[in-house]
Amino acid sequence: MTIPTSTKTTPTGPLAGLRVLELTQIMSGPTCGMLLADMGADVIKVEKLPGGDDARGYRDPLVGGVSGPFMMMNRNKRGLAVNLKHSEGRALLLRMVKDADVLVENFRGGTMDKLGLGYDVLAQINPGLIYCAITGYGRTGPYADKGGFDLIAQGFSGLMSVTGEPGRPPAKSGNAVSDMNAGILAALGIVSAYVHKLKTGQGQIVDTSLSDAALQQLYWHAAIFFATGRSAEPTGSAHILTAPYQAFEASDGWINIGGANQANWERTADVLGHPEWRSDARFASNSDRMLHRDALVTLMNTVLRQRTRAEWQAAFDAAGVPAGPVHTVGEALSHPQTLARGMVVELNHPVAGPTRAIGCPIHFSATPTQVTRPAPLLGQHTRELLLEHGYTASEIDALVTQGVVEDASPRPE
Repeated sequence: MTIPTSTKTTPTGPLAGLRVLELTQIMSGPTCGMLLADMGADVIKVEKLPGGDDARGYRDPLVGGVSGPFMMMNRNKRGLAVNLKHSEGRALLLRMVKDADVLVENFRGGTMDKLGLGYDVLAQINPGLIYCAITGYGRTGPYADKGGFDLIAQGFSGLMSVTGEPGRPPAKSGNAVSDMNAGILAALGIVSAYVHKLKTGQGQIVDTSLSDAALQQLYWHAAIFFATGRSAEPTGSAHILTAPYQAFEASDGWINIGGANQANWERTADVLGHPEWRSDARFASNSDRMLHRDALVTLMNTVLRQRTRAEWQAAFDAAGVPAGPVHTVGEALSHPQTLARGMVVELNHPVAGPTRAIGCPIHFSATPTQVTRPAPLLGQHTRELLLEHGYTASEIDALVTQGVVEDASPRPE
């Protein structure tokens, strides 16, 4: 196994100089840390011992014997493995907190306090620390101490009740929307708190949760409930407020058509060769189309099945109607537009070898993001980081011997 002897890079992103201790695992916290790292922050992934991040155990799919999901969520980070149940491990973290700007964790509520590492303790050491907690239900309320998972949050929030096809069992989103959105909200909260810190020197707690993140996805559905007292039901790919705005059948697959406003609806009717639909009383206004949506979809699918997605795409593009194919994941990741945006990046992992990952979705003109570092091995940067924080080589060796830390760093030739 060849491990790079140098892991230092010079970040160029807008958060260059920000130091983050990421005590998280699986998806919500790693999403947060990954975004911050992509934007230039020095994100130190602090993993538990034994075993590290539970995502390391997601064995399918493996890439060169390494968990593909773990590698996807943890690129651009340095890795430290430490046993926080050991007094020396807690002392190690407290030493690192002195120099950190941010600590983010996604333990069950109260876990850090039980370890003697809660915000009150850490803030005494570093008053400017931004402490971000991602939990299942937040730090307040009757569920504050409950654990959380993406599936549970999607059901709790009502998100599953509006996902899927009418008359079918409840369905969760195809992706872990609660986890990932919680990570995005955490990153936004951290950056906002950092702006405040730069102005005042004051740190604070940033608090978000999987349930908050799932509820936040229901803006339109909440508007309907608050206005009418009725809970929306699933509509498949169709929009709950406007039509036609959904997936339709072409001869070789599915295509989304966004004929949402009146002008686009009228152009859609023309593209489909049925200008008379524009004056049909069933389809004259958006309210009429919503009332007769099933009939409209049947008519449109009958026409759309006669040509391919590409043929219809060209026709809708020419008419200025928003439309696009329903891609498979593979089609989306290999599309020229995806590649042109840098949304697929290549990395060289010391064990898995050449790998690919999703790029950073935020683009800056003056401070570009970088994705240059593969996900760390468990304890890959332990020695490097402890040396940076004043430990001697012999002290690190003692910590390894005692099982306080794990060291997978390279040794000099």
